[in-house]
Amino acid sequence: MKGIVSVCCFISLLVLASAEEEEEELPTSILRDRSHIEETLRLASEEPASDYAAALQKLRKIYHTSIKPMEQAYKYNELRQHEISAYPGRTLGASATDGEITSKPMVLFLGPWSVGKSSMINYLLGLQDTPYQLYTGAEPTTSEFTVITYGEKIRSIEGIVMAADSSRSFSPLEKFGQNFLEKLVGIEMPHKLLERVTFVDTPGIIENRKQQERGYPFNDVCQWFIDRADLIFVVFDPTKLDVGLELEMLFRQLKGRESQIRIILNKADSLATQDLMRVYGALFWSLAPLINVTEPPRVYVSSFWPYEYEPDTSRDLFKREEISLLEDLNQVIENRLENKIAFIRQHGIRVRIHGLLVDRYVQTFKDKMSFFSDPELVFQEIVDDPDKFYIFKSILAKTNVSKFDLPNRDAYRDFFGINPITSFKPLSAQCSYMGGCLLDKIERAITAELPGLLSSITSGKNPSLSSCEATGCGEKPKNRYRRH
Repeated sequence: MKGIVSVCCFISLLVLASAEEEEEELPTSILRDRSHIEETLRLASEEPASDYAAALQKLRKIYHTSIKPMEQAYKYNELRQHEISAYPGRTLGASATDGEITSKPMVLFLGPWSVGKSSMINYLLGLQDTPYQLYTGAEPTTSEFTVITYGEKIRSIEGIVMAADSSRSFSPLEKFGQNFLEKLVGIEMPHKLLERVTFVDTPGIIENRKQQERGYPFNDVCQWFIDRADLIFVVFDPTKLDVGLELEMLFRQLKGRESQIRIILNKADSLATQDLMRVYGALFWSLAPLINVTEPPRVYVSSFWPYEYEPDTSRDLFKREEISLLEDLNQVIENRLENKIAFIRQHGIRVRIHGLLVDRYVQTFKDKMSFFSDPELVFQEIVDDPDKFYIFKSILAKTNVSKFDLPNRDAYRDFFGINPITSFKPLSAQCSYMGGCLLDKIERAITAELPGLLSSITSGKNPSLSSCEATGCGEKPKNRYRRH
């Protein structure tokens, strides 16, 4: 009996010793080297803050003196196109604000749940294993829209505070209701990258849950952020390639923004090379019906998190893909001022077209009115059939407006439904001795002032060696944002 007890004790000791050895042999997760992130994004370089601030101040002055007066005179911000957008990337009735002019480039993360959106932000900002990292997990974890931006100290800001502060450019989000503001969170932190860009993490798409159960208009909120994003990362992982109704709706909202979209196949090192090729093909097959363009968005294949790649995987390929994506991000950061000028000029063109159309409606109404006419019936006839009175054709014939820039006719039926035609003056009456004419000022801004500001910036910029040229990661991507 004693022998049996001794054997049992010996076996128990062996098991315990073996368990201790295994516990000692279990490697801790090795963190990946992040030096290429700082090198590619050039975070160590100093920004020419004074030149940038001066150009931004001049841009604001041009907007306030030349574009905003016509915007206010003809109530441009009340023009709505709903689902029909004449201008890709921005809803027609979106009014520019000081917050949008001065805001940093916005990078938006979209995609199904638990594909690594929050982990990717943690990795880019180096937040892993810090008290400030975004929460991640295998289950749906992000239920809020999280805006990560620069601040002198680390703090969290509630959505109602962000919406109340007009300087943050998020005040328009109040229109989506208090339920949404409870799902909006801001995080400020003193990070070098956040001095130049703002990240927005979004709730993952869950196809088996009805959209209305979110308690707020999820697609409308997504559209608001999509309209203002300079770069859009749509993230997938090898296990979530199915396309459902909510994802289809998301890609419909991305129409016209293909140049800003980057598709990311994340967690690529979890598959063998042969399986990864099959998954890559399956991703294209799933997205092909949703992205109907000649040149599809760029697809990056890598694992965007802070731990080392799995052994026996294409780590060199993943590293080159990661550097290439960082170069894309760097293009947006370096050209942010040019993008702002291009946006304000595009906005000015839309405001000018709106002013010309309202002026044409006013002139037509005055020409058709007589002493015995019913004003409501006359104008209703004009609004219902503007082609009969050559409203839009006359704009094309007498101005240098492109027919592709003309807004939808139905938008003006709604616009004049809430704004009586008698509340507007013709453009010929929108002149003053000291201030000049509204039309002259906005045309001068579009044709001379804004292009002059843009050329002064581009001519003074010294091109530097790109990180890809320095590290041999391939050809530097073309600047898809600068307008030639």
